[in-house]
Amino acid sequence: MKNLLRLAHSLLVVALLSVPITAARAQEPLTYTISIDPAANSDEFRVQLALPKLGKEQGIYQFAATAPGTYQVMDIGRFVRKFEAFDKKGRLLPSKQLSTNQWQLLKPEKTREIRYTIAETWDTPVTEHSIYRMCGSSLETDHALLNGQTVLGYPQGWQARPLRIKLNYPAAWKIGTALTADSQGYYAAKNYDQAVDSPFLLGRLTQASTLLGPTKIDLFCYSRTDQVQAEPLLKEMQQMLTAAQQFLVQLPVQRYTFLYHFDDRSTGAWEHSYSSEYVLREEPLTPESAAGITSIAAHEFFHVVTPLNIHSEIIQQFNFVQPTGSEHLWLYEGTTEWAAGMMQLRGGLMPLEKYLEEMSGKIAYDRQRTDTTYSLSKLGLNSFSDEGQRQYGNIYQRGALTAALLDLRLLQLSGGKRGLREVILELTKRYGPDKPFSEKTFFQDFTQLTYPEIGDFFARYVQQAQPLPLAEYYATVGVRYEPLQRTGRRLATLGTGFRPDAEGRLLFQQVSAALQACGVANGDEFVAYQGEPVKLTNARAVLQRIEASPVGQESELTIRHAGAEKKIRCRLQAKDEVKRYQLTVMPNPTPAQLAQRQAWLKNQ
Repeated sequence: MKNLLRLAHSLLVVALLSVPITAARAQEPLTYTISIDPAANSDEFRVQLALPKLGKEQGIYQFAATAPGTYQVMDIGRFVRKFEAFDKKGRLLPSKQLSTNQWQLLKPEKTREIRYTIAETWDTPVTEHSIYRMCGSSLETDHALLNGQTVLGYPQGWQARPLRIKLNYPAAWKIGTALTADSQGYYAAKNYDQAVDSPFLLGRLTQASTLLGPTKIDLFCYSRTDQVQAEPLLKEMQQMLTAAQQFLVQLPVQRYTFLYHFDDRSTGAWEHSYSSEYVLREEPLTPESAAGITSIAAHEFFHVVTPLNIHSEIIQQFNFVQPTGSEHLWLYEGTTEWAAGMMQLRGGLMPLEKYLEEMSGKIAYDRQRTDTTYSLSKLGLNSFSDEGQRQYGNIYQRGALTAALLDLRLLQLSGGKRGLREVILELTKRYGPDKPFSEKTFFQDFTQLTYPEIGDFFARYVQQAQPLPLAEYYATVGVRYEPLQRTGRRLATLGTGFRPDAEGRLLFQQVSAALQACGVANGDEFVAYQGEPVKLTNARAVLQRIEASPVGQESELTIRHAGAEKKIRCRLQAKDEVKRYQLTVMPNPTPAQLAQRQAWLKNQ
């Protein structure tokens, strides 16, 4: 018995001693050093990776094919310019490129360091799958932008390994990120996913901070000619942030970082769990421009709920090798877009009429610019394909409309006590950052949490593409929906339509014969009207100014044709005012409609 006890004791000691050693090895981080040298007049970043001991199974070094929240093919391996592996004595080891995003280490057990240079994505031409600027990387003389997947790869099988990241950059630069540096200047990420989820903006930045309850809000701003500064921008965003806090009751993060890049074009924003990143055209900060910036930020900020706290296993265990779509993109983007509007409406930042006008625009987009038979589920599953990308913009339009109707249906079924906001808050408590929902059963789980009728709603309007019951559902809150509305008014017009290009410029389309006679062709850029620059941010206001002008008035247009800018003069034409897809407040709602509207317009 003593021998058996002694043997058991010895085995226990061995086990206790061996567990920490194994755990320590398992947690030994990947240590990256990224060198940024704008003085070198190079568009490349130099990356060094110090490695723990590799096994044969880590013989492939993987670059990202895509990244969460982009829903686009990236193929970052296209930007790698030089890739080398070294042993612990600094001797070069053989390696070879296997595919667009994979390099094989021919002697992985001896490899202790990897070095490569990788080009920035902004100024590197590619023949297909251009990367959105806010999701890419840039290196200029006075600033740099780095998204994790654009500079970092990982040994196959080690996506879950912790990372240490150090950036070497000019001493005068400031750095903005959601990550925190240690005393040695290394930023720690618990795994590759978090590193990708935590972009860096560096350079000649301004910075501002505030507290939103216990949550610290940081804002970093790069503005090419200093027209936008962090402090006044954050001040303009304060009401939105307060409205978001009221909408969510308590923010589910302790710190959040806004990263703003203002330069020569607007390409959008990219959400992250604890930060968001914006690439916008630089212009003076006015109440009008600030309202546009704030509206975009409201959407990105709400992503602290979806998908940070409510997401499926496809998001939780992201596949950087093979892009994989989620059927619940409607939740991550559509519901977020709905919430961005509702938090502003309920927070007093937006009057009801303005909110309905924006929702009317979403209906028009869905009906006029997309395939109305393409369901939201199908869009999510196919989002990475070329086919899905052609429909992708509708996730912010029909996706938001569907969430709005889901909110109205929930309020109707609960007698005005429990809308989509309340269910989202319940889902946040049920799941959270580290507990995904089931991709396959989420519709059923949501239905069980709410009402049987919601299962039919999902089947009809998310999984299928049946026409949305806009008139029926909005009528419950005293809002009328009219697909076609003739006002009897006559308005002035240029006699053309417009479409924005990828860089945010407005291009003429469907140009009338009269406007063609003035020298305008389809595809020309609309630069200015009566000397006022025309941009995406003020295009609606300019068109309203035109419509309010006398018919026949001679007006000056500045256009750009074949790269050359010129001024022309044209007379405004006449058109009948016809409004389509209009949501308007009913003039005489019933008491029941008014009661339901009151519930709809407040946080329960």
